[in-house]
Amino acid sequence: MLSSHQASTVQTRDHSAADSHDSIQVRGARENNLKGVSVDVPKRRLTVFTGVSGSGKSSLVFDTIAAESRRLIDETYTAFIQAFMPSLSRPDVDALHNLSAAIIVDQERMGANARSTVGTATDAHTMLRIIFSRLAEPHVGSASTFSFNMAEGMCPECEGLGKATEIDVDALVDRELSLNEGAITAPGYAVDSWPWQIVAGSGLFDPDAKLKDFTEQQWADLLHKPATKFKYGTSNFTYEGLLVRVKRAYLGKDRDSMQPGARAFADRAIKLAPCPACEGTRLNEAARAARIHGRNIADCSAMQVNDLADFIRGIDDPRVGPVLEGLRSTLDSLVEIGLGYLSLNRESGTLSGGEAQRVKMVRHLNSSLTDVTYVFDEPTAGLHPHDIQRMNRLLLALCDKGNTVLVVEHKPETIAIADHVVDLGPGAGTAGGQICYSGNLLGLRSSGTLTGRYLDHRVRLRDTFRRPSGQLPIRNATLHNLRDVSVDIPLGVLTVVTGVAGSGKSSLIHGHVAGREGVVVADQSPIRGSRRSNPATYTGVLDPIRTAFAKANGVKAGLFSANSEGACPACKGIGLIYTDLAMMAEVASVCETCEGKRFTPEVLTYRLRGKNISEVLEMPISEARDFFPTGQAGTILDRLVSVGLGYLGLGQPLTTLSGGERQRLKLAINMAKNGTTYVLDEPTTGLHLADVDQLLALLDRLVDDGNSVIVIEHHQAVMAHADWIIDLGPGAGHDGGQVVFSGTPGELVADGTSLTAIHLRDYVNHG
Repeated sequence: MLSSHQASTVQTRDHSAADSHDSIQVRGARENNLKGVSVDVPKRRLTVFTGVSGSGKSSLVFDTIAAESRRLIDETYTAFIQAFMPSLSRPDVDALHNLSAAIIVDQERMGANARSTVGTATDAHTMLRIIFSRLAEPHVGSASTFSFNMAEGMCPECEGLGKATEIDVDALVDRELSLNEGAITAPGYAVDSWPWQIVAGSGLFDPDAKLKDFTEQQWADLLHKPATKFKYGTSNFTYEGLLVRVKRAYLGKDRDSMQPGARAFADRAIKLAPCPACEGTRLNEAARAARIHGRNIADCSAMQVNDLADFIRGIDDPRVGPVLEGLRSTLDSLVEIGLGYLSLNRESGTLSGGEAQRVKMVRHLNSSLTDVTYVFDEPTAGLHPHDIQRMNRLLLALCDKGNTVLVVEHKPETIAIADHVVDLGPGAGTAGGQICYSGNLLGLRSSGTLTGRYLDHRVRLRDTFRRPSGQLPIRNATLHNLRDVSVDIPLGVLTVVTGVAGSGKSSLIHGHVAGREGVVVADQSPIRGSRRSNPATYTGVLDPIRTAFAKANGVKAGLFSANSEGACPACKGIGLIYTDLAMMAEVASVCETCEGKRFTPEVLTYRLRGKNISEVLEMPISEARDFFPTGQAGTILDRLVSVGLGYLGLGQPLTTLSGGERQRLKLAINMAKNGTTYVLDEPTTGLHLADVDQLLALLDRLVDDGNSVIVIEHHQAVMAHADWIIDLGPGAGHDGGQVVFSGTPGELVADGTSLTAIHLRDYVNHG
């Protein structure tokens, strides 16, 4: 039900559109699975787009409305400038009217650039540098003197990265062995291999001596000797120390492009440690020496944002009045958006998708631009119910400045504040792509659509809670903000770990449970693989499919792999031709030779029950499951359907999957194992209210099969369905890091006093 605040918001906001120019008009949209969709979206209002995963929400909002806005803006540039820009194709739509400039605020992670931090991404660090350049004592120079990205300010040792590379020598050699016994364990140095022969034949060492017995000089030669020519037999060779060679071969290389064995070695052997010269602050000695009220700029950057906001409020100097005001506003916005637990020196690449989206949002909250279309992708992802209320206020504030706000969202709390709701469906993939409802919230409730029926749906507490089969103990955990936490996680049941964003949930579970024997982590992190990877290759289901095609046609299975001899030679089996535009993003166009089918014409003549291999890979997974109902293929496809991925295309590139979809794909692969402890990280991300019920049934099935399931989650339906809840808090950052409750959901609802208890009690009692 609507709260009194939400009800008053809905009543006081004007839903009428004065004329046709007050709405974005979409006519005949056919992008992806959209079936000629036509809809009017009111401008300067908050519109929420709902529907099951794969129903067409993103296709309408991002791939049609936002994409055409971007394309039209690009067309306003001169032909000369456009030549350096990616060529954006027009969305498949008959007409779009009354578009305004679109700003997309999505959950894409902010990239792994080690020089990008929360401070640089929000301009807070720039303002802080200006303040230090004017007020800090001793005075050391301009604002650039305090920048770790400029020569004037960066630490000369680590060049402003704050980290130094360390190579673990014991990952390269086994000191207990001799060279002849295989003491060099680094890749490529097997006994009798060419690199090994150069070391063993250099004359510097006795090949039969244990490495632990080497002299100091021999040890230095083995690891550090620079390139030196020597004669071996009748030939000349160059010897260089093991560390010298490993550094050249591995440092600075992109690990994702390495072969699996080399990547595993790099992950094991090469570690990053704080730079000893600057102690990880990234700055040179002069920048670290200048202070305001006893703190240098590195101290300020390391503070939690809410503490830094208090510190900045204690500075009052007319020389930097406007800058102080701007910095206070930015820091207060970060606190208001629920990110007060972050620090300005936090690397952007370490933020979750939800955190990254909220950091991007801060840039727009104080913008002078109006009449802009802001497009959000699940802005409540990763937010505790307490923080969702804050997010709602910010969305409304953007709207009240005269902007059009389009939100793709599943949470009923955000749907409830919408001026307008567009519900897509009725199903996913080919069963979706239609407008099921367009109108106000009251109309949605009585519309009879899946979303309308589930808006007030509540999951009840269990009548009886499963009894644990054992305990997984955590003792004295101190990672990140955890405060000497000791807790027993019950095994054989469904345990939900919850708490506000930044309370320590991930630190506790990923830091102290993941990595233990028998623990499988299915998270939302990107799946390693190229644009060639898809659900069929990733899950291994392509192997039995290729075998079935080969058997039916009397040819070899390799023909039916787009990565092998059956691939279209023009696009090499990708189906797309990528054009590299130097500094700009690559542009993809459909391969004209195979028309995107990925295979040679000969391969496409071979059929299995009337379908060729390209047609099978274009099938949604649920359709493929019906086509391959038995055998190994049927088993794998059945698991994919059971985790709610039936709407994905079998050959859809993994690079197009959302974080929630990636997590469910990983879960499907690992579902065959029993007696396992599964760790899931916010598995409801991207799930419609009706799909959450499906997820709960899947979690029950995993537990009933003898597994333990640990879920990091904010969704109240998952909390209510749990056997056991571990609640962290009471706040975020240094205000969190403690277990404030451990017990059954019934006990939390009855006696709990935490923020989670308050919201779960309200959820259960309004069911």
